[in-house]
Amino acid sequence: MKQQQLQETIKYLTDKNIDTPEVGIVLGTGLGKLVDDIEITQEIQYSEIPNFPEATVEFHSGKLIFGKLSGKNVVVMSGRFHLYEGYTPWEVTYGIRTMHGLGIKTLLISNAAGAINLSYKKGDLMLIEDHINLQGSSPLAFKQAKEFGNIFADMLEPYSKKLNNHLKVIAKQNDITLHEGIYASVLGPQLETRAEYRMLQILETDAVGMSTVPEVIVAKQLGIPCCAISVLTDECDPKNLQPVDIADIIAVAGKAEPKLVTIFKELINKL
Repeated sequence: MKQQQLQETIKYLTDKNIDTPEVGIVLGTGLGKLVDDIEITQEIQYSEIPNFPEATVEFHSGKLIFGKLSGKNVVVMSGRFHLYEGYTPWEVTYGIRTMHGLGIKTLLISNAAGAINLSYKKGDLMLIEDHINLQGSSPLAFKQAKEFGNIFADMLEPYSKKLNNHLKVIAKQNDITLHEGIYASVLGPQLETRAEYRMLQILETDAVGMSTVPEVIVAKQLGIPCCAISVLTDECDPKNLQPVDIADIIAVAGKAEPKLVTIFKELINKL
């Protein structure tokens, strides 16, 4: 049933004469400006695509964008899905499976996250080199999952070392601070308590967010090399915790976004 749904989605999109995209991009909270640099050929609202979930978070726009960026055909998810919206892990990762069906060879992911590592500051970028899944679920844990690949996906290297090395070089060349660290993915949507932030420090995580890990797990099952960058939008010091306003998070993400755009554009140029 799930395989049939996915094939209907992919057929709908391929029937629109979409050029085979080489790179898939998932844009996180407040990170929509990359779209301005794309030579857009088509934009399709999620609501128009058969079987595709619809984005419900107000700061996620909810459309697939096709076009050229740095000379490559790209497909962009402008608006992602989260478990905290009530979606299943299958629905949260449906866009990744769709982009794979369209032919992507590389996946780039961005997100907004809180800095657990107190040497990392608001507005900095962090390259994810590993993660801890604290969402209590897996996008590979359903009855027909074996139809899509190995459900015992090896997570030794969920983030491509080759892509990460390219990103570190690009950041250095452009004088952009790019930390490296471990990302913890939690369910949300509430933010963490001081005790939870202390726990995350004990677990030696560097940033925390509510997305990305399910998408990366599915990319690993499907054999798509991927990388992910967090924009650190707040500092999570349990000894000096301040109230967080989502508007502030979006504003910080917006200010940091040009750095992310530069790095992603140059990476795509190298692929």
